[in-house]
Amino acid sequence: MRALVQRVTSASVTVGGEVVGEIGAGLCVLVGVTHDDRSAHATKLASKVANLRVFDDDDGVMNRSLLETGGAALAVSQFTLYGDTVRGRRPSWVAAAKPEVAEPLVESFANELAALGVPVATGRFRADMQVALVNDGPVTLLLET
Repeated sequence: MRALVQRVTSASVTVGGEVVGEIGAGLCVLVGVTHDDRSAHATKLASKVANLRVFDDDDGVMNRSLLETGGAALAVSQFTLYGDTVRGRRPSWVAAAKPEVAEPLVESFANELAALGVPVATGRFRADMQVALVNDGPVTLLLET
């Protein structure tokens, strides 16, 4: 699994003009799944996101996690994280898992994150989503399991 993680002051996702997920300060997490990912990958990624030390401590050093700050996570499925442009300008999506494989793993990731104590909002799988966010920093990282 891959995740593009952005530290945000706020983030929301809408589908057809309806807000389906919204958070205040925390992390916007775009989650991609590939063919050989399993539930163990979702568990590992959730733990990494919950404990990722990207929030400032009292000295202004990135040393605190979502769990320590009480921040939330907006988890949005993003198959394009597995887009491959090595051979030209049109991305190939062959490395992205099929929706029937990816959807339960993205849900598992969100559930594992919530079980760790992180408030979680989500997008809507296979929908045309619009994600709005305000970067904090900006701090953007690519995580892989």
